[in-house]
Amino acid sequence: MNAAGKGIIFVAGAYIIWGVLPIYWRQIEAVSPLEIIAHRIFWSFIFMVLYILATGRWQYLKTNLTFIFSDKKKALTLVAASIIISANWLTYIFAVNQGHILEASLGYYINPFVSILLAFFILKERFSKGEWLAIFIVSLGVIYMAIGVGHIPWLAITLAVTFGVYGLIKKTINLDATYALAVETAVLAPFALLYILYLNATGANTLDFGLNTDTAFTMGTGVVTAIPLLLFAIGAVQIPLSLVGLLQYIGPTLMLFIGIFLYGESFTDTHKIAYTFIWAGLILYTVLRFKSSRPKVNKQTVKLTED
Repeated sequence: MNAAGKGIIFVAGAYIIWGVLPIYWRQIEAVSPLEIIAHRIFWSFIFMVLYILATGRWQYLKTNLTFIFSDKKKALTLVAASIIISANWLTYIFAVNQGHILEASLGYYINPFVSILLAFFILKERFSKGEWLAIFIVSLGVIYMAIGVGHIPWLAITLAVTFGVYGLIKKTINLDATYALAVETAVLAPFALLYILYLNATGANTLDFGLNTDTAFTMGTGVVTAIPLLLFAIGAVQIPLSLVGLLQYIGPTLMLFIGIFLYGESFTDTHKIAYTFIWAGLILYTVLRFKSSRPKVNKQTVKLTED
């Protein structure tokens, strides 16, 4: 199998894992979301340290850290990234464990368009009329859903905005995804550990550390956080960005199906119409991005070759 084929398998594998993770989080729904997040941060850090040591990349990590923390602005930016991705994780776990998997799915469907708006206003990037039309169509879907269900889908919007801002920050830092997770969790791991110890000392913990499934699943949060990210980091560099953009919809689509068919969340006529707008906008956007990423053929060169 060539590199592109392997890249597709790795990236698709990452999105499949992300898509079915609601099933995992529902196994520990009795544990409070804040406690889950504390454990997720701490065990992700432990897993990434072990992974970096096992793969002999410790020196490279130290070099990256020295470079980042020698610049106060970059260091503060990294801390901000850590806080924002933690907020995203907390919102996601709260949504899943409170029976709002469909809304979480919606958040990751509209995330690319939040990223577009951030790129437009912050990075001053410019987009075609077709891409703006796609944004408008998706916006209609979100507005229709808000009107139909009687409230603004705050969980979806929070997920989309936090992940979009996180992506923007990561673009400015330009740190490899593998090391980024290690560094971001390292920033918050001491606070997460202190919070876990505090909960246990005061008896406010909902997780009882014993030989039980809750303990196993909670400690496993580090693995299920790191594995798909590592798969994505390996695969994304081997395939075109347009293909990565197409594969990213595997995750929210699986979440949508899981919410409807596995956990019985209501998919009303309002949802159907809203998602029709959203999917139409996504399809238009994906087609336009795919076309724009294809190499342009020089017609004069082609004519000379034919002659």
